[in-house]
Amino acid sequence: MKLVDLRKSGHAPSLLASFLYFDVSFMIWVMLGALGVYITKDFGLSPSQKGFIVAVPILSGSFFRLILGVLTDRIGPRKTAISGMMVTTVPLVWGWLFGQTLTELYMIGILLGVAGASFAAAIPMASRWYPPHLQGLAMGIAGAGNSGTLFATLLGPRLAENIGWHNVMGLALIPLLIVFILYVVLAKDAPSQPPAKPIVDYFKVFKQKDAWYFCLLYSVTFGGFVGLSSFLSIFFVDQYNLSKVTAGDFVTLCVAAGSFFRPVGGYIADRIGGSRLLTFLLIGVALTMFGVSQLPSIYLVTSFLFIGMLCLGMGNGAVFQLVPQRFQEEIGMITGIVGAAGGVGGFFVPNILGTLKQVSGTYATGFIVIGVIGIAALFILALVHLSWSKGWSSEEEVSVKMQ
Repeated sequence: MKLVDLRKSGHAPSLLASFLYFDVSFMIWVMLGALGVYITKDFGLSPSQKGFIVAVPILSGSFFRLILGVLTDRIGPRKTAISGMMVTTVPLVWGWLFGQTLTELYMIGILLGVAGASFAAAIPMASRWYPPHLQGLAMGIAGAGNSGTLFATLLGPRLAENIGWHNVMGLALIPLLIVFILYVVLAKDAPSQPPAKPIVDYFKVFKQKDAWYFCLLYSVTFGGFVGLSSFLSIFFVDQYNLSKVTAGDFVTLCVAAGSFFRPVGGYIADRIGGSRLLTFLLIGVALTMFGVSQLPSIYLVTSFLFIGMLCLGMGNGAVFQLVPQRFQEEIGMITGIVGAAGGVGGFFVPNILGTLKQVSGTYATGFIVIGVIGIAALFILALVHLSWSKGWSSEEEVSVKMQ
């Protein structure tokens, strides 16, 4: 496979539109985490409350991904994405002009989940335009929109330091409007868009064991990435006494690894198989999280987190190299389901770190638990690998290079 093949196939404007939509939406989705050190100070939250408040948008994003997944298969990813961006303006305006109570903050977090649900429309838009042998790369490029986290963690604290976190949410309306206009102009649904089916038919995918396997794996890879992205600024400030802006810079460095290497993960998975690549990546996740649990110097812990986030980001690309090979017709719904599982995993990560910090008095316990989860995912992958290689058709096995 050559990169030039990507230019000869599919629809580049739609691929770009998918990336931009996912990028700005992801930035908005993790905004509470990026601004968490400012928000939690204003409300005087405990460690467990800190973990919960930044995790609310992640959990609500899981719910909305199911809804957007169904809409993507019924009305197409273009209309679904446009609707999602329109709804996303609501929590931004709310947080900008109001957001003075904890109850309001929870409601804002819930509505921000619509931005997180963008995954269920952005990925199918890219997938349906490209042939099987380019799925990993195309979906990796669209999925690299999780780089929006970089803008949130790098610029959010700096802006909040000068204009306050409320106004930062108002400013986020500007890039959202720009991307909205570009998306309307560039995006086009693929000719392979399947005809709409009764809603109940979309949920039949839950009967497929492979759907649950993908959910488990993605809850670890994507859940780990987004959960850590949302909580690391709080971790750096609490554990290493960094300033809020400096903490954001360290988080940005770690997030960059996962964001920019997601397409690399998809590309490598196209060549050697997603299952094989995931094996090495999950080992890397477990080892680095155990390294972080030792709470070493700031530079060493950042190195561990950088490598760990890199593995998680590449793991996201590897999982979604496999998904369309197995569920092409239901790609919208399965993307919503698997993406929702990733969001659920992301919800638990900040809560694990915050709650165990409050109970044990150290962040070490939480990172040990995350490392153990990585090992558990590795065992699950080993168990289902045989099922995949024997159960899929010979054509599918060749395309994903399971052997």
